[in-house]
Amino acid sequence: VSILESANGTLAEDDLAYYVDEIVAAPTNLIDDSGKGLLVYIRSPKGVVELNTLPTGIRNSVENYSGSAQRFDVIDGATTFAVAQRIVSTSAGDWTLWAARSTAAGNLALRGLDMVFLIGTLTLLSIFAVASWLLASAALRPVTRLRERAELLAVDSSATLPMGKSRDEIADLASTLNALLSRVRESAAREKQVVSDAAHELRTPLAALKIQLELAHDDFDNAADLADRVVAAEKSVVRLSSLANNLLELSRFEATAAHSASSSSEQLATELTDSVDRARLLALAADIEIGFTINTDIPIDTDVPGAHYAVAAANFGRICDNLFANSIAAIEKSRRGGDSTVGGDSTVGGDSVVDAEFTETASELLVTVTDSGPGMAESFIPHAFDRFAREDKSRTVHGGESGLGLALVKAIVTDAGGSIELGNTAHGLRVTVSIPKM
Repeated sequence: VSILESANGTLAEDDLAYYVDEIVAAPTNLIDDSGKGLLVYIRSPKGVVELNTLPTGIRNSVENYSGSAQRFDVIDGATTFAVAQRIVSTSAGDWTLWAARSTAAGNLALRGLDMVFLIGTLTLLSIFAVASWLLASAALRPVTRLRERAELLAVDSSATLPMGKSRDEIADLASTLNALLSRVRESAAREKQVVSDAAHELRTPLAALKIQLELAHDDFDNAADLADRVVAAEKSVVRLSSLANNLLELSRFEATAAHSASSSSEQLATELTDSVDRARLLALAADIEIGFTINTDIPIDTDVPGAHYAVAAANFGRICDNLFANSIAAIEKSRRGGDSTVGGDSTVGGDSVVDAEFTETASELLVTVTDSGPGMAESFIPHAFDRFAREDKSRTVHGGESGLGLALVKAIVTDAGGSIELGNTAHGLRVTVSIPKM
């Protein structure tokens, strides 16, 4: 609009150029009307209108015009005209010149341009809408595939979410969700296995307890036999209680382990000595000797705080308690069954010893428990840390024969970032626990 308005005014001024040149050349002569077809109005210094081709409405506007603007618009009927004024000073006086140009052609061009803009805008919007839809569909296609595959997860336990070839955010999301899905499935499978194993383990002592109680009904008249049945039932109850306690303890630890607990080496050493005291009470009736040694390779410096390890003191006590109970139970079972040791000497009539060694190095804490029991079959050692795992021979992995003792030890040590190893010695079994410093 600005360009067209400026163009109309410039054209009106250009229409006056011919007459300006004529006036300057002959200021007293009459105006030559050679510019026929132009809308002009020329008034001489004497006030005489020398030339007038303006429409009546425009002529009246310019004759009565008293403004100072050189350009202005005049509306005549339905048409707007751009009017330009020019004053030419000569020796005969000032000539006043007016020229008008219709803006109809400019308005027509403007309307055509508006139509082009409107059609172009609608076309561009349509193209943009289609392109946006196509781009959005292409961008969301991986999400659609993820959703469709996710619907199959409930019916296909092995299905995973698809990962595109491009390593974009959708592929990273699918990878993260697949990893989460894998962990959830492993957890669910582990829980199912635990429930199945627990049911299997509970079935035998419950069946035995039921039979023992039924037999006790038949021995009401025989006090001695009834007492034997009650004692046998009591042992079954003890086994059931031990199994339930171990399951509860292991489940609680796995639910609360967060790698946030820590203990100093002094606290762990104290837990070891307390565990030794508890083990000695268990071993007192069986005449089993419990010994321990605490040593460190770290120089003592009162200005430097002691080392810390990523394990709670109470959990470290559970490690020691289970290892001691495991060794005591193995020795007792070996005595009852008369099993020979790995080295070939029977524990019957020989020394029955469980020895613990607490060693702190520059980088880790080592706890070694060695016993004079029957050892463990080499083929069973890789499975000794599984839940409810028990060797077919006399050796058991927990005093209550639940097969959960070493599983709990393994869980605590792994949570602390450490490792545990089993190995037969010449006269028994050695268990080595390693926990790195924080």
